[in-house]
Amino acid sequence: MSNAKERKHAKKMRNQPTNVTLSSGFVADRSTKYHNGDGRPFQAQKQEPFSGTSRQRQTKMTHHSPVDPDVKEQSSSKIMFKKKGGWKAGPEGTSQEIPKYITASTFAQARAAEISAMLKAVTQKSSNSLVFQTLPRHMRRRAMSHNVKRLPRRLQEIAQKEAEKAVHQKKEHSKNKCHKARRCHKKRVLEFNRRQKKNIWLETHIWHAKRFHMVKKWGYCLGERPTVKSHRACYRAMTNCCLLQDLSYYCCLELKGKEEEILKALSPMCSVDAGLTFAAVHCLSGKRQGSVLLYRANKYPREMLGPVTFIWKCERTPGHTSESRQLWIWLHPTLKQDILEELKAACQCVEPIKSAVCIPSLLPTTSEEKSQTVLPDEKIGKKRKRKDDGENAKPVKKVIGDGTRDPCQPSSWISPATGIIISDLTMEMNRLRLIGPLSHSILTEALKAASVQTEGEDTEKAPHHWWTETCKNPDSVSLHHRQEAIFELLGGITSPAEIPAGTILGLTVGDPRINLPQKRSKVLPNPEKCQDEKVRQLLLEGVPVDCAHSFVWNQAICKNVTENKISDQDLNRKRSELLVPGSQLVLGPQESRIPILLIQQPGKVTGDERRGWGSGWDVLLPKGWGMAFWIPFIYRGARVGGLKESVVHSQYKRSPDIPSDFPDCPAGVVFAEEQAKNLLEKYKRRPPAKRPNYVKLGTLAPFRYPWEQLSQEWELRVRAQEKSSGASSPSGEESDLRRDKLSCAPTPENTDPRSDEGGSSQSSSSKPRAGVATECPARLGTEWVAGQDATGSLPCVLRSRKWLKQLSTWCGPSSRDRWAARRAPGSGQPAPTRAACLSLLDHFPRALVWVSLALLRKGSPEPHSMICVPAEEDILQLRRDRLYCGPQEPKHSDPFKSEIRKQKEKKKVQKRQNQARAEPEGLAGAHPATGHPALTLGLWSGPLPVLTSHCSRVLLGFVTQGDFSMAVGGGEGLGFVSLTGLLDMLSGQAAAERGLVLLRAPASPQYRFARVAVEV
Repeated sequence: MSNAKERKHAKKMRNQPTNVTLSSGFVADRSTKYHNGDGRPFQAQKQEPFSGTSRQRQTKMTHHSPVDPDVKEQSSSKIMFKKKGGWKAGPEGTSQEIPKYITASTFAQARAAEISAMLKAVTQKSSNSLVFQTLPRHMRRRAMSHNVKRLPRRLQEIAQKEAEKAVHQKKEHSKNKCHKARRCHKKRVLEFNRRQKKNIWLETHIWHAKRFHMVKKWGYCLGERPTVKSHRACYRAMTNCCLLQDLSYYCCLELKGKEEEILKALSPMCSVDAGLTFAAVHCLSGKRQGSVLLYRANKYPREMLGPVTFIWKCERTPGHTSESRQLWIWLHPTLKQDILEELKAACQCVEPIKSAVCIPSLLPTTSEEKSQTVLPDEKIGKKRKRKDDGENAKPVKKVIGDGTRDPCQPSSWISPATGIIISDLTMEMNRLRLIGPLSHSILTEALKAASVQTEGEDTEKAPHHWWTETCKNPDSVSLHHRQEAIFELLGGITSPAEIPAGTILGLTVGDPRINLPQKRSKVLPNPEKCQDEKVRQLLLEGVPVDCAHSFVWNQAICKNVTENKISDQDLNRKRSELLVPGSQLVLGPQESRIPILLIQQPGKVTGDERRGWGSGWDVLLPKGWGMAFWIPFIYRGARVGGLKESVVHSQYKRSPDIPSDFPDCPAGVVFAEEQAKNLLEKYKRRPPAKRPNYVKLGTLAPFRYPWEQLSQEWELRVRAQEKSSGASSPSGEESDLRRDKLSCAPTPENTDPRSDEGGSSQSSSSKPRAGVATECPARLGTEWVAGQDATGSLPCVLRSRKWLKQLSTWCGPSSRDRWAARRAPGSGQPAPTRAACLSLLDHFPRALVWVSLALLRKGSPEPHSMICVPAEEDILQLRRDRLYCGPQEPKHSDPFKSEIRKQKEKKKVQKRQNQARAEPEGLAGAHPATGHPALTLGLWSGPLPVLTSHCSRVLLGFVTQGDFSMAVGGGEGLGFVSLTGLLDMLSGQAAAERGLVLLRAPASPQYRFARVAVEV
């Protein structure tokens, strides 16, 4: 037999008794050998007819004598097999005759031993498989695993014994629970409460988690984008319908105290030069919402903290001045810590207040949760019987609000000197935002003003006593009716942008779940109400001051509304008990009354195009009512968006996004570092052949924005140009900053080995600028940058409205008509004068300017794209050919390629040496750390060289937001440019081409023309 057959034969014989011998793979003929009881082989031969008497036959049988035991063994080993050529002899080459008789007793004993061995091998399990798994596959059935009677009868007894074991016992489920309830977590609420201790969940988290891609940012678990393709659908919703967002993660800081003290403390943190302050007339009365840019005290224009919005609590009667005022400051969660510390320092609030009202409501924990904390040593996987199970079990309430805050940590601080109280009301309220022209129509359809409690109704047992007491006051009832009338007029307005920006309307509404429609529908504005005279009066005069009052300012009332909310289960049970299914549910005094605050969002307020786009309403309501308002808004036609839609909304409004577009803010710096780290990790995950080589493309910073180095190099550049122009013209006759001076563009003779190697077209275009290339101070590199005593580590952004309007005039209009925009500046637009530029640079040295970019031709900018100054040859070529796309950046050399190759070879040598040494405990891992830091192929290593003159076109700034804009049908971008470089470029361009720049993506050598604009 071959080796494979021998192994197969040995596997078959491993459980067989030693006295049984089987042949493997050979078939016997009719004359097959058998073994009798004594082990002698015999051969069945053809029987001859018996002749003679039985006595003769008996004498023939007795004549054969038994064989010796030694002979038995020899004969048993001499087995004849049927091979080619017929029967052959055994090992000795002799054939033996089969005995003509056997001993019955000996033969039966041998067969009994074989049968017992066979039964033992069959009944004994050689693996951990169950009985039904030992059957052939064609005999197995799925029901055998749980029904013993499906097995053959011979195996049912064994299967019954296996089923009685504890391992195979089925878990008994409660019969009063449905299949869906048995699948859910037994303590789902407890599990959700536990998961909220690390990242805060919004009240709409479960709804978002089923339909959105969730991300953990800023200490919250937020929905980033929908799981379905909805980018274009969300834009259509913002433009034509309504987009719904949950902004409850925004933080709210409350200031209480005297109005004079609050304004005195907050005035050093803002400047009138940057816009409105906390003392604006319309905002101070509580009629409008205001926005302000906060800085550290007396540090304007540097050390910015971030943008915030604020609301003053309105006064009940006009002309009445109350001693105590209330101010809410809403801000992004990344700005909260810095602004809160600065507010506490400005208001001198150092003493914490231990108040149960301001502590976020981690609703009371049950004894079930307390028992978990008492028994920390028990095993996690072991189930223990809870003491409160059964009749004494208490319902577990979910966490509402901030579940990560420590209850012992103070949330309010008071100033002994000024009496101002600062409270942190984060997650104490829900803030829902509706964007689009149908947002007010959805509000008027989903929300209904609360009914006034009459005297005839039984209000003693009603849980909402505060509303009963309010209805007893005639002035409060009259105010409620006026608010209701104004709220109903909103349904006749075409767009929220028609109402004055920041309008505030207070209202008390009923439970919106009662008016929930059966199917999802889309609401439309009522054209009949648009012709009403009251609607026109509302658009002209706005909402009166007294109608901005709301009970949402009262924390005690909000707590009462949250605690006395009717659960969805009780509401559905009452709805099922209606005599007429589908009819209106009337709760009477048991119905909840919810105080809300409606705030108009102005949308796009800068520029001349699409003003009012993206306007809508914000709804402030007490905590615990988020989903009760969320679902009715969706059933009226609102589409839900996430964080990605918020970025798109700000991009189409051409406003900076928080915190990515605030490089002068600490939160913006942290965001930029995290973004650069993530992009670098993503870049390194790809192989070198599948990723761009940014060194050869001339991109020095593909993942970050070196604002400080850019502004410092431009300042040195202009100073050197002034010196060179002064030396060339001693009389000092010049009309602008750049009339008689040359720039510092690199040339093939003057550039370092990292710049262009070959590219005749580009080197020829830079010849007119090569005169002062060696004298440019930017050639000093980064040594000058490191040696300077900067006024601050963060850059300065120009936010003075006066100078921004002046820059907007110099840049020209921001029209999307590409060729009309080129001709528009020639119609009498003034050029920047030298005196105006010097005055601006004296007030804001090394500053950045927020600009918008519109491409003239095809292409769309992307983040980290470079904004460059076009050369004279580029503008001349554009004049000759209207279809000219733009120049191309020549290929740069990679000075790190040889170093990376040497580093790899050195690493291989060190690896071989370490393997040869075979040092124990992994000591060889410390040797590679002695060398230089690892280089990455395609990225610039070490300090950056000169930014402005590294490429063939002078660098002006970077794009922070950019993509194809569906609003204008072309590529649009937003970013920052150096103020010094912008003035230098505008002063040297003709009126027809003023504001033209070049854009280049980080991974592309192609420059494209775009128009820069400063919108105010």
